[in-house]
Amino acid sequence: MAQEIELKFIVLPAALEAVRTVLNGLSGDHHAPRQLLNVYYETPDNQLRQHGIGLRVRGDDGCYEMTMKTAGRVIGGVHQHPEYNIPLESAELDVARFPAEVWPEGLTPEHVQREVIPLFSTDFLREKWVVTHGESRIEFALDQGAINAGALSEPLCELEMELLEGQLSDLLKLARQLVAVSGLRQGNLSKAARGYHLAQGNPMRPLRPLTVIKIAPKSSVEQGLQNALEAALDHWQYHEELWVRGNSLAKEQVQHAIGLVRHTFALFGSVVPRKASARLRDLLTQCEVSLVSDASVETLVYGSEISTARLALTEWLLTQGWQPFIDENARRKLNDSFKRYADIHLSRHAAELKQAFLNPWGERYTDQLPRLYRELDAIRVLAGVYDPHIALEWIDTWDALRHAIENGLRHDIEHLRQDAISQSPFWLHSGKK
Repeated sequence: MAQEIELKFIVLPAALEAVRTVLNGLSGDHHAPRQLLNVYYETPDNQLRQHGIGLRVRGDDGCYEMTMKTAGRVIGGVHQHPEYNIPLESAELDVARFPAEVWPEGLTPEHVQREVIPLFSTDFLREKWVVTHGESRIEFALDQGAINAGALSEPLCELEMELLEGQLSDLLKLARQLVAVSGLRQGNLSKAARGYHLAQGNPMRPLRPLTVIKIAPKSSVEQGLQNALEAALDHWQYHEELWVRGNSLAKEQVQHAIGLVRHTFALFGSVVPRKASARLRDLLTQCEVSLVSDASVETLVYGSEISTARLALTEWLLTQGWQPFIDENARRKLNDSFKRYADIHLSRHAAELKQAFLNPWGERYTDQLPRLYRELDAIRVLAGVYDPHIALEWIDTWDALRHAIENGLRHDIEHLRQDAISQSPFWLHSGKK
């Protein structure tokens, strides 16, 4: 088993030569392109996918390898997951050769071998560079080809960075050089994820408005911070993908995601000092300015400005960029219960909302929209320790008011304001819960 750590970029074909120039300038070995064919397998009822397992056979110039990738963690396009690779004498699948411990309960190699069928394939040219940087060896793989599932096909043009040995920090340093080149964006959809989607008929991916950000029980304040920012980054990248694919409504969700990052920094400002996120907040501000321009989606999401900010957030999360700025007092607060933190701050943010909308604003309701967005984002983060259905009902009442204000629905605003400020708390508050 290997623990694979890789960072994926989607590349515009027009940027390929600029990317090659950067890679050829690094200290390392270049490998000429090779044609790779990968066939991915699945059971008719998608049992492998349900267990977070990807299963493929790769053919490379008469050599074959069987690979199983199991569920791991993805942050901003950085994939971290266990991977098992077994050489094969032919292209025939032989899952009994994987170690017994890889199989989850209820799934046996005999059953899988009997049931699986080819689902989709990827066929591409791979050009590689193996680079030594700092204390690390890093592989760059530039893939150009297609993903095929039945009659459906999708072009493939991406660059994967894989940490062969060494430090994640070295991989991220090289990634910063790459995003200075326009024409790249981080991608969090693997080839397998895209193939599965094609195999399902390539249905339109739905918008996912921000909702309560669920968190594991007994989490610490620090885990709450990480959870919120990872959710915001995932929301950003998911909707950026939709936007690139032609859904113009997804742009607003990208903007909401960036706003959620900023509001999360404010929410945890009593624990993590502002200087810890100063550079990142400056980059996000530049993104927000860019996103209100009339520039095309391609210019924006493949531009170095947004790519740099997105990578900076990814790196801040992966390396816990707040740690150098934390003193002992802040450390104790970060280790404290997120549930306790949530109860205290839910009361504070709900009080802020109620005070802001206690009286009618007449023609000036739009002036309160920035505050409404900020407070609702804070409550979405904090409410994750409670029943999401109850919490969402409370939030939706305020969100209806936001929608009415944004759309100038004057006849609805007043009764929605009254409904919102009259709600009882769903959290532990003054002994009521």
